[in-house]
Amino acid sequence: MPTPPRPSGPSRRTLLGAGGAAALAAPFLGVGAAVAADDTEPVLASPQTVPDTGMHLITLGTAAGPAIRGTRHGIASAVVVDGLHYLVDFGLGMPRQASEAGLTGNKLRQAFVTHLHSDHISELSAYMLYNWDTPVQGVTSRVGIMGPGRARLPRGIKNVVSPPQTGMQDVIRNLMRANAYDINIRTTDEARIPLDELFEGVDIELPRRPRADPDRNPVPDMEPFTVYEDDRVRVQATLVEHLPVFPAFGFRFESEHGVIAFSGDTAETPNMVALSRDADLLVHEVVNMDYYRDQDFTEEFLHHLESSHTSPEGIGRIAAAAGAKKVVVSHMAGVFSEADLTGISETYDGPFALAADRQLFSV
Repeated sequence: MPTPPRPSGPSRRTLLGAGGAAALAAPFLGVGAAVAADDTEPVLASPQTVPDTGMHLITLGTAAGPAIRGTRHGIASAVVVDGLHYLVDFGLGMPRQASEAGLTGNKLRQAFVTHLHSDHISELSAYMLYNWDTPVQGVTSRVGIMGPGRARLPRGIKNVVSPPQTGMQDVIRNLMRANAYDINIRTTDEARIPLDELFEGVDIELPRRPRADPDRNPVPDMEPFTVYEDDRVRVQATLVEHLPVFPAFGFRFESEHGVIAFSGDTAETPNMVALSRDADLLVHEVVNMDYYRDQDFTEEFLHHLESSHTSPEGIGRIAAAAGAKKVVVSHMAGVFSEADLTGISETYDGPFALAADRQLFSV
């Protein structure tokens, strides 16, 4: 969704609480507030600022795409739990953002992709190649990259590049093939573990009931279902409404410290209410249609934006219905400052924040 570059709005920060633990404080707007209570710089994630204990969100990149918009990086996030981390999406500039946040590959547990739009997977190849084995503090044991499985194209979408059905396994396998020369050379010349033994594409299987279909029933009402679990987190998924893309997922991370939910790209949907129920942090995408209506865009493009993304008022309705404790707004389209988000407070009386790139939030 193209948006001309424009300066981002005033930034805010998370303050360090007693004992040096990062605490959620200043970056959130109060009920009905138009400006932040503390108009200072946000705390950026770095090896020095990310605590080794607790549960934390890092908004590695916050821009919608595919487009290069000012200084904002493409959509990508990380959840850190007691020193290990989990990645969500791989937008423009994500490998450098992860590195500067101190998220070395040797501390990666698992990765997740919400859907196969290019702005969410364009840096997958770069991430794997730049986080490969011990020479770069990279991945040394098998990591899954979980995302949508194979699904036929929705009716009316032309098959211009084959194959028409592509899932997460296919994406990772084909990226390995595209980089075969480099992988073969470095595996022998530098004694690295073969890259295809370290990263594995994992297709998320949809529940049998309710039955989802890309044409007739793409986003049935459903309860979140578990897709991953280890000794630190349980991750659940749900289908979200980002038509014509199918499937598109939101994710919920649960740990002993709390809950962080991610909307992915979606229109306002009841499934997000179930996914973010009682979440400590709800990370939600946004579109400001007033901005786009003032531009010279076609009715078709405006319809696409309105039918596949969520307004500030819609975010507020979801957060209120779910009982989410705080909202972090990311994947911004037509949003440039806190003033563009005032609609949230019309339907939600909790705190919310306009995220900055590489910003640190703690549960």
